Amino acid sequence: MAELTSVINHSVMITIFVFVMMLIVDYINVLTKGDMEKALKGGRSRQYAIASFLGATPGCLGAFANVSFYVHGLLSFGAIVGGMIATSGDEAFVMLALFPKEAMFLFAVLFILGIIGAPIADKAASLFKIVPCQECKLQKVHYEEECHCFAPEVLKKFPKLSLPRYALFSFLFILLVGIGMGIVGPQTWNWQRITLLSLLLITTFIVATVPDHYLKEHIWEHIVKKHLWQVFLWTFFSLLFITFGLQYWDLEGFVRANMILIFLICALVGIIPESGPHMIFVMMFANGLIPFSILLTSSIVQDGHGMLPLFSYTIKDSVLIKMFNLLFAIVIGLPLFLLGV
Repeated sequence: MAELTSVINHSVMITIFVFVMMLIVDYINVLTKGDMEKALKGGRSRQYAIASFLGATPGCLGAFANVSFYVHGLLSFGAIVGGMIATSGDEAFVMLALFPKEAMFLFAVLFILGIIGAPIADKAASLFKIVPCQECKLQKVHYEEECHCFAPEVLKKFPKLSLPRYALFSFLFILLVGIGMGIVGPQTWNWQRITLLSLLLITTFIVATVPDHYLKEHIWEHIVKKHLWQVFLWTFFSLLFITFGLQYWDLEGFVRANMILIFLICALVGIIPESGPHMIFVMMFANGLIPFSILLTSSIVQDGHGMLPLFSYTIKDSVLIKMFNLLFAIVIGLPLFLLGV
């Protein structure tokens, strides 16, 4: 029972961290969207760097932005490949919560690998005569120029605020009280507790000052309704599997005896265009069961929900990107794995 309570507490704390970080990253993403579009018009080298940077930012928003730029003809095939190499999906937030130093190092490595892989992919596309999608508009990617994220005058409507805004205010108030009193998260005042409280205060400011459109489409419909429950469930069951696997089954012995099999599985699981399956490898790394090379390989192949909008537009391009990333991950990850990294 104590183990289950601990798993639930850790799952809630990680989900809270993911929620506030997703919201803050989304907010910054919308603020800088215009500048990104202008910067992309500076040649392929700049495309490679910006696409990889967007991919390396935690969450799927950078990947969504890359897809939007790609289908509008602003990114080459190699640039979108590099962006997806650098992307590690919503699991990036979980990694930041569990092992921040190693996570930041991983993101830096993925960023560099994205820049390296992008021109290779463009050369491969030219060699094999791969024709990327032509410039067009992808309506399913919500990334419009008229979307704004700062409108403090919305508070003048008080007390006639929207139901989602009141719900978010109530949710944030409960979290602030719960974390402040030690009911949720760390029981003592440490860096995790202070960081969570600081991020929640920033989140409260954002919720209080964004317009209704942004609140409804970006925060409520996208982050809360689509991501939050999935992050919690994947985190909970992954933690549950690791916790009880270590206690009642020799999970560590199985993993160490079949490490090459785990390596291959992590690469293949990364093909799934979904945030969540990669979480088991994040938890294994956090518990010292797998080496960095396996986490890196999984991160190169998988890109969370980032590829889903592109799958809805062009299956051919999506499959080609996934296959290139799988091959690239094995070429990079297998030597590191054999060296014991």
